[in-house]
Amino acid sequence: MELMTRTTLHLFCSAAPPVFDVAQVIEQAQAGGWDVCLGLTPDAARWLEPSLDGLAVLTGHPVRFAYDRPGEPEIWPPADAVLFAPVTFNSLNAWALGLTSSFVVGAAAEAIGRGVPTVAVPCVNAAFARHPQFERSVEALRSAGVSVLYGYGENGLAPHESVQGQGRGGQGQEQAGAYPWGAALDVVGAQVAAGRS
Repeated sequence: MELMTRTTLHLFCSAAPPVFDVAQVIEQAQAGGWDVCLGLTPDAARWLEPSLDGLAVLTGHPVRFAYDRPGEPEIWPPADAVLFAPVTFNSLNAWALGLTSSFVVGAAAEAIGRGVPTVAVPCVNAAFARHPQFERSVEALRSAGVSVLYGYGENGLAPHESVQGQGRGGQGQEQAGAYPWGAALDVVGAQVAAGRS
């Protein structure tokens, strides 16, 4: 969805394979009128380390993956919307439980309290999705006003089967190509537009 005026999107990403698409997603969002600020979990920042300077140039803002030190000025404009995608099992559960040890989880938690339109797109395998805390976390975020695009519906992302040896995050490489970036940006745009009408 294209916006009528320049609007600030805080794009937060966890360490899952779709994060490697983030430069194209930023360009897509910018083409739709968003001013994008990129925040990463520490693991996602490690994955993208060779690209961090280029991503800062692309967005025109520093890429953030740690909290500011006390007294440091705010370096981003305030968010008109937040998109947390991909959000892993770990980050989603921490967010729902209010465990804000990472910058992006803390900022996403604060966005709920500020009433900022927020969309999340989990990227988890079926084994993680069967853990009882996962569904509780999805429901907790939805009840707090977060649009969680997850499940088997039109805008959702269904869990995929895990592959042995995928590492701590349990995200499969095959999932990256199917990730619904376009739907996520459309939902964020629609929420901002609805808030202005």
